[in-house]
Amino acid sequence: MIFESHAHYDDKAFDPDRSELLNTMTENGIDYIINIGSDIPSLQKTLDLAKQYPFIYGALGIHPSDTASLSEDNLIWVKEKIQKEDSKIIAIGEIGLDYYWNEPEHKIQKFWFKKQLELAHELNLPVVIHSREAAKDTLDILRENNVSEIGGVMHCFSYTKETACECLNMNLYIGIGGVITFKNARKIREAAAFIPLDKILLETDCPYLAPMPYRGKRNNSTYLTYVAKEIAAIKNTTYENVCEQTKENALRLFKINKSTLFT
Repeated sequence: MIFESHAHYDDKAFDPDRSELLNTMTENGIDYIINIGSDIPSLQKTLDLAKQYPFIYGALGIHPSDTASLSEDNLIWVKEKIQKEDSKIIAIGEIGLDYYWNEPEHKIQKFWFKKQLELAHELNLPVVIHSREAAKDTLDILRENNVSEIGGVMHCFSYTKETACECLNMNLYIGIGGVITFKNARKIREAAAFIPLDKILLETDCPYLAPMPYRGKRNNSTYLTYVAKEIAAIKNTTYENVCEQTKENALRLFKINKSTLFT
């Protein structure tokens, strides 16, 4: 019933029990998972997971924090892999800007953000966008590179409802995860109240950002029930409606045909 739009099951945090955990997803109501690439090693692991599990799809891209060593050859490899595995690789991501840390330099992050947006246009794939303390530059680059033509999702949204409005105007969806359950999450709760339900995606960013009551522990897709219930309360609707609508949103954005899912 739930579409998990952003997970990192390639992460070493899942090494002890990855298979055991993933084999419980369907029985726990998780219909789809998108595993998101973030650095070069994770891209191959994402491809492997998408091949191994019918309900796992993949996104390939380089996180802004890992762009310092990125090369044109890396992007050629990504392009070739997507063209070969196009039935299961459904987005470019996660890509974007992260100004929380001082490195890589902003100009390096911007350069590779634009390059990966170009790749997304070339392959006609939506993008999974990471933006941390970089709202203006992120929005400017997305506008300049016509992101509305391919669509995408602003992952782990952490900005104001005004920024959310700008994202919506560019044909972007908004990814909401466990942070919305935190007591101090006023800004994201206000944004969630403003964003139409048909533009929201559920995500964990697991193994990170577990919702209450698991905050600080390893996150996983089954905890999305807490996120969906919180959104339902904020928007005065049912849990079932949130799950169904956000699943339909993700299927639409990522162009996944439900008849191709074999569980």
